Amino acid sequence: MKRIMFVCHGNICRSPMAEFIFTELVRRSGLDMELCAESSATSTEEIWGGVGNPIYPPAEAELKRQGIPYSRRRAVQLKREDLDRCDLFVGMDSANIRNIYRILGEGANGKVYKLLDFTPRGGDVADPWYSDRFDIAYRDIYEGCEALLEYLTTKADKKA
Repeated sequence: MKRIMFVCHGNICRSPMAEFIFTELVRRSGLDMELCAESSATSTEEIWGGVGNPIYPPAEAELKRQGIPYSRRRAVQLKREDLDRCDLFVGMDSANIRNIYRILGEGANGKVYKLLDFTPRGGDVADPWYSDRFDIAYRDIYEGCEALLEYLTTKADKKA
């Protein structure tokens, strides 16, 4: 099974949205025995005393509005040990990418991507924590997750 780790700054908005969107796209594609998703943060800002904050209510509301199943979860920080467990690390913006490499080190080369780089337009997924535009973040993340799934299934087809 291939493990995809979605990563953002705090693991309460963009990366959990990506985790749940990607999981639903994988389920719809019938690939849930081949691909799985999880998410984490590059910072500890949303983790207090070892316990992470839950998904941010507006992010949860946007998933619900869009009909994407989600579960209760708490923020966790990306750890160096994740490098051996996960096959890909997908950040939401350029700062996340820098911080992923800072945490994982050089061993992460070839395993780290920015979500929207799988789409023709590229760029960063804007942080809705600051803009309060969870609808735009959802649109961008959904588009990126669709493109990532296509990339993974196309790449897998070429190996066969």
